[in-house]
Amino acid sequence: MDVTSADLSTILNRILDTAADNLRVAKILIQLGLDPNNVTYDAIFNRLLEIVLANITLANMFALVGAMFFVATLLTQTMVPLRVANMIGCAFFAVFGALTASITTFLLYLLMVPINAYRLRQMLVLVKKARSATQGDTSLEWLKPFMSERRYRKGDILFKKDDAANEMLLTVTGKFLVKEISVELPPGRLMGEFGFLTPDNRRTATIECIEDGHVLTITYDKLLEIYFQNPQFGYYFLVLTSQRLLENIARLEGIVAQSKSLQQAAAASGSN
Repeated sequence: MDVTSADLSTILNRILDTAADNLRVAKILIQLGLDPNNVTYDAIFNRLLEIVLANITLANMFALVGAMFFVATLLTQTMVPLRVANMIGCAFFAVFGALTASITTFLLYLLMVPINAYRLRQMLVLVKKARSATQGDTSLEWLKPFMSERRYRKGDILFKKDDAANEMLLTVTGKFLVKEISVELPPGRLMGEFGFLTPDNRRTATIECIEDGHVLTITYDKLLEIYFQNPQFGYYFLVLTSQRLLENIARLEGIVAQSKSLQQAAAASGSN
C-alpha cells in the first residue's frame, strides 16, 4: 500500500496531538493521583507520602541502601574506600535482585562483588608496600600484576639514549647491559624509570640484551594512574629511584677514586 505525503502528515499530527494530550499538566496530575482543581502543598506531600509508604518493602530498602553506597563512590576521592563502598553497594543490589526475582540484576551485581574485592586487594597490597618503603623494602613483587611480559634475545636493543620514553621495565630473566657505563643488570632490576622523571621523557642510556631473557613492562600512564589512586606510591617510587641514583653516584665515585689512584701511581713512577 502506497503512503502519500498527506497520510504521513495526518499520522504525524495524530502523534503530536496524542503526545500533547499526554503531557498536559492536568492529565499528569490525575496520573499522579492528584485533583487538578485542588493542587496544594499538603495534597502533594500526602500523595508522595502515600507512594513512599506503598513502596516500603524489604527489596526496595536494600535497593535504597545500595543506591546510597553508589552515591558515596561518586564522592570518594581515593580508590580504597571507593572499592569498599562499591562492593557494599553491589552486595545490596544483588540482594535486591534476588528478592525481586530479577536474575539479570542479581547476577550483574553479584559478579561485581568479587571483581571489586580483587581490585581492592591489589590496592591494599600496593599501599602496604608503599608504606614499607620507609623501612627500606624496595621489592617490586607488588607491581607485577600491573605489568605485561616481553621477551628479548641476545643482541636486541631495548632502547637507545635520547629515545622517547613511555614505559618502565623490570628484568625477570637474562642479562642486560647499560652500554654507556658498561654495567650489567641482573634479574630484579628496574630499567627506564628515569625517563618517567625527566621533563621531556627521554631515555638516559642505551640498554642491550646480552643474554636471552624476558622483562615486565608498565607504561608511564599506568604509573601515573597508580600514583593518583594511591599517593603513597609516589614516595615508594621516589625511594626506588633515589636508591638507583645513590648507586650510580657511588659507582662514579669509585671510578673517580680509581682514576686518581692510577694518576698518582703514574706520577710516582715517573718521579722515580
